[in-house]
Amino acid sequence: MTMKTLLRGWIERYFSDEEAVVLFLVLVLVFAAVILLGSMLAPFFTALVVAFLLQSGVSWLERRGLPRLAAVSLMTLVFMGIMLASALILLPLVWHQLANLIQEIPGMFASSQRWLGELQTRFPGLITPEQVQQWIGAAGRELTQFGQRAVSLSLASLGNLMGVIIYLVLVPILVFFMLKDRERLVDFTLALLPNKRLLMSRVWNEMDDQIANFVRGKVIEIVIVGGISYVTFVVFGLPYSALLAIVVGFSVLIPYIGAAGATLPVAAVAGFHFGLGDTFMYVMVAYGIIQALDGNVLVPLLFSEAVNLHPVAIILAVLFFGGIWGFWGVFFAIPLATLMKSLLYAWPRRARAAENMV
Repeated sequence: MTMKTLLRGWIERYFSDEEAVVLFLVLVLVFAAVILLGSMLAPFFTALVVAFLLQSGVSWLERRGLPRLAAVSLMTLVFMGIMLASALILLPLVWHQLANLIQEIPGMFASSQRWLGELQTRFPGLITPEQVQQWIGAAGRELTQFGQRAVSLSLASLGNLMGVIIYLVLVPILVFFMLKDRERLVDFTLALLPNKRLLMSRVWNEMDDQIANFVRGKVIEIVIVGGISYVTFVVFGLPYSALLAIVVGFSVLIPYIGAAGATLPVAAVAGFHFGLGDTFMYVMVAYGIIQALDGNVLVPLLFSEAVNLHPVAIILAVLFFGGIWGFWGVFFAIPLATLMKSLLYAWPRRARAAENMV
């Protein structure tokens, strides 16, 4: 069997249906548009995500007898209030703590050097002076690179101020009209598609509620985990509580890897300020309890209707889509992987096409 025969058989099996060809072309165009125009259309995609979040609130208000325009206006005002509160209260607090942390990093580095020296003195057979010097050198290089990245980020942020202002203005406007004219926008999109779209309708109906529920559930999970972490860190008197709580909250975006990555800054700050004593152990135990409750209670509660995906598939989806689209790729990695799985199972195929070509 030649390669040409195999390729012809594969095409006959998976693309013999006209609708399958149309769906494939639509997917290619959508992915190409997102990859090529993603940065340009970032406010639109952000507004689309927010509209997904607010749609359930609009529907709830409509069921309570409120006209749609009033419901949309109220939910948009709530969203704008949250944005302004974050910009005026949360962001300055986090920025102040981040600046203090950057200033304190050299002291942490010096303390780490002393701690490594003491460890080498206590366990000379386990840790050699050469290893200590290698670790200190590697940490110094990482510290230098971190400082350079922090300076470049702060300088770049000055240039991005206009972009932030555009976001603050455009996103609420787009959210308002997406919610207000939802039916018209959906009808316009459907008019661009071919009349025969049973396969696309089946996949969309399966994914619509699931993506919306995933987005809402993930935002709720970030808020709950970040909020509980902040209260816990404040109770223990851990410095940079707001900054660390945000890191822990957003770590839930990356399954399996995020929790491990967030542990490092929490342990580093706690170890530097409390030492390796009882308070340090209490902080780490409390942090471990938060992670355990998130993984075993909160996630099953929020995502009980999610399609079951193997951990390897989830990690691959995070790496692949995160590499393409950055933050949004990581955020939507699981629903996108679920979409691929749905397409795989729903895709029309001719069972005997390959054998008939032999």
